[in-house]
Amino acid sequence: MKHNEEAQLGSLLGDSLQELPEQPEALTRARAFAQPLLIDATLDSGEDSLAHADAVTAILRQIGGSEAMQAACYLVYAAEHLQKPQEVIAKAFGASFAELALETTRLIRVQRQARAAAAQAQSVAPQTENVRKMLLAFSRDLRVVMLRLASRLQTLRFYAASKTDVPYSLAYESLHVFAPLANRLGIWQIKWEMEDLSFRFLEPITYREIAALLDEKRVDRESYMVQLRQHVQDQLKEQGIDAQVAGRPKHIYSIVKKMRGKSLAFSNVFDVRALRVLVPSVPDCYAALSMLHTQFAPIDSEFDDYIAKPKSNGYQSLHTVVRDAQQRTIEIQIRTQEMHAHAEDGVAAHWAYKEAGTKGYAGVSASGDYDAKMAVLRQLLAWERELSADAQSQATTDTLSDRIYVLTPHAAVVELPQGGTPIDFAYTLHTNLGHRCRGARVDGALVPLNTQLKNGQTVEVTAIKEGGPSRDWLNPELGFLASSRSRSKVRAWFNAQAMQETAAKGREAVEKLLQREGKTAIKLDDLASQLGFKSAEALFEVVGKDEFSLRNIEILLNPPASAGDADDYVRLKKAKPSDKTSKSGVLVVGIDSLLTQLSKCCKPAPPDDIRGFVTRGKGVSIHRADCGNFRQMAIRSGDRVIEVDWGQSASAKALVYPVDVNIEAVDRQGLLRDISEVFAKEKMNVIGVQTQSVKDLAWMTFTVEVGDSRRLQKVMGLVKEVRGVRTAKRR
Repeated sequence: MKHNEEAQLGSLLGDSLQELPEQPEALTRARAFAQPLLIDATLDSGEDSLAHADAVTAILRQIGGSEAMQAACYLVYAAEHLQKPQEVIAKAFGASFAELALETTRLIRVQRQARAAAAQAQSVAPQTENVRKMLLAFSRDLRVVMLRLASRLQTLRFYAASKTDVPYSLAYESLHVFAPLANRLGIWQIKWEMEDLSFRFLEPITYREIAALLDEKRVDRESYMVQLRQHVQDQLKEQGIDAQVAGRPKHIYSIVKKMRGKSLAFSNVFDVRALRVLVPSVPDCYAALSMLHTQFAPIDSEFDDYIAKPKSNGYQSLHTVVRDAQQRTIEIQIRTQEMHAHAEDGVAAHWAYKEAGTKGYAGVSASGDYDAKMAVLRQLLAWERELSADAQSQATTDTLSDRIYVLTPHAAVVELPQGGTPIDFAYTLHTNLGHRCRGARVDGALVPLNTQLKNGQTVEVTAIKEGGPSRDWLNPELGFLASSRSRSKVRAWFNAQAMQETAAKGREAVEKLLQREGKTAIKLDDLASQLGFKSAEALFEVVGKDEFSLRNIEILLNPPASAGDADDYVRLKKAKPSDKTSKSGVLVVGIDSLLTQLSKCCKPAPPDDIRGFVTRGKGVSIHRADCGNFRQMAIRSGDRVIEVDWGQSASAKALVYPVDVNIEAVDRQGLLRDISEVFAKEKMNVIGVQTQSVKDLAWMTFTVEVGDSRRLQKVMGLVKEVRGVRTAKRR
C-alpha cells in the first residue's frame, strides 16, 4: 500500500510540479509586464486588479512564498487581458510561468461560473462541494492552491474594508472550502483570518455579539494578562527556561464553534484568556508544562499533547487549560520556535522549497525538496480521503489523479474519470443524451468525440432527435470512452436492440401459428400465462431464441380429444417390450422403433432423470424430469407422458449430447477467454456461446457436448473459480 502511494505521489510530482525558474528581478519584471494590462481593470468584487495583485503578492511574501511565485501572481491577472496568454507569457518568462498562470486563471473562471450557477439555483452547498472537488483536482499543481488561498483572503479583506455586500456563495465557499484547505496545509494565519471574515459576512449579528463580549472590560482583562504574562515568564526564568510568553489572538469563529459544539456560555469558553509560550527545545516544553501545572490548577480533560502525537497537518504543540486563584480559566499553548514557525506558515514554510530540513512535517523530518513536496501532497490526499469518507458518496476513494471536473454551458460541475471524453460527459448527464450524442464543443471550439477533456473546460454536446450509439465507441483503441459506466450503457443499448429483434422474430412466429390455427382472437398475454410465462414478451423471447417449440403452443390450442388419439396412445402402451435404443440414445420402455427427439428447452444428457411426451407427428419428445415446459405439458395432457430411459448399448454410450451452461459474472476484459480456456483444458467441446452485458454484469450461455452430465459438475466447479464468476449452472 505504501509503495503504491509513493509511486502515485512521485508520478504527480514528476508530471505537475515543475519548478518555477528563478529569474533575475522576476518580480519587478512581472509587475511591469502586468501594470499596463491592468490599468483601470477591476475584478468581480469591484477591487482594482493591480491593487489586488499587489496585496496577494504581499500575502505570499508574508507566508514564505518564493519571489518566483510572487511574480507568477501578476501574470495570473495579466493573462485574462491577453489574446494568446500562453504564447506571450512563455516567450517573456518561460513555459513554466505560462502554465501556472493559465491553470490558475482556468480555476478562477470555473469557480466564478460555479458560484453563479449556485446563486441561480439557490442551492449553495452542492455546488460548494463541487468547488472543493475541483480545487483538489487542480491541486496537482500545488502552487495553484497557494495562489488561490492568498487571493481569496485578499478578496475577503477588500469586502471588509470597503463595507460592500458580499455574495453569500463566496463567503460560504470561503468558510467551507478555502479555510479547511488552509487548515489541512497548516497555514494558520490564513485559516483564522479567513474563518473570521467569512463568519462575519455569513452571520453578522452573532459576530457582533461575540465581538462586543470580547470588548467588555477589555482594559481590566488586558491589565490582568500583562501581569499574568510577566508572572509566567519570571517563573520560567527561575527554572532556567528561556521562554517568550505572549497573549494569543482571540478568533471569534473558534469561540463560536466551541460555544455551539459544547453548548457553553461565553463565560465558560476557555480561550478568551490565552497565552502562548515559546521555548528553545522539546524538553523545555514539558518542563514549562510541569511548572505551569504546579503554579495553577490544571483541568485534566482539557490537556492535549500534539508533540507526542502531531495533528494530521503537522501541527505540534502542548495545549493545557488551567485555573488561577480566582478560578479564572486560562488556555496555554507551549511549543518550540520551529513548531511555531510551522504552525504560522504551515506548508508555506516549505513552499519556496528551500529549507525543509529539520523543520519536518507531521513529525517526519524532510531531508530535501522532494520530501517536502511529498509531505504536502500526502496532506491533500488525506484531506480528499476524509471528504470522501464523510460524504459516503463513493465505494472507493479516488486519488488526486483519478478525476477531472468540467462544466456544462450553465456552469454545473460534472465529475469525470481522468481521460474522460465528450461522450462520457453526455452519458453522465443523461443516458439518452449519451446515446444521441453526435458532436461536441469544448470552450466554444468543435472537437472530435474522442477528445480527452481537461479540468475546468466548458463542454457542450450536440445530439440528434433519435438514434443510438456507434459500435466504434466500444473499441478501446479508438478512445471514445474512458468511463466503465459509459461503456456499460452502450453495451446495454446494443443488448436491448438484440433482445428486441429476437422478441420480434418470436412474435412473428407465434402470430403466424395462430393464423394457421384460426386462433387470432386469443389474447397473447393469456396464451403466455397458460404456457407458464409471465408475459407475452417473455414467450416471444424464448421462441425467437428457438428455446421453446411452437409444437407446445399447438398442443395447447388443440388438446387431444378424439377416441382415435386415445386408442393410438393405448396401442403404444400395450406394444411388446423392446430394448432397442433410438438414434438419440434413448430407450422408450415398451415401444419398438419409435421416433424420439431430445427437447431443446432443457437439453437432457445421461444420466439425467428423463421423461417422454408423445407429440403429434414427431414421435416422443424427451425432457429432463425437472423441465418446466414438461411439467406444464404433463399437467395439461398427463395421458401423453410415457416412460423412457437411457440406452445401455455400446453405440448409445458413445453418443455426446449438447448441454447449456448458464454463467453470471462481473464483466471484465478477457472474461470470455478465461472461461473458454477452462472448457478447452477439460477437453469439453464448445459448440455455441451467447453473451449479454448490463451494468458491468455479464450473462453467458455456453453450449457444450458431453457424454455424461456428471462430468459437467466438475467443470462448472472449475468455471466458478474464474475471477469474477458468480454462478455457473445448467439451464
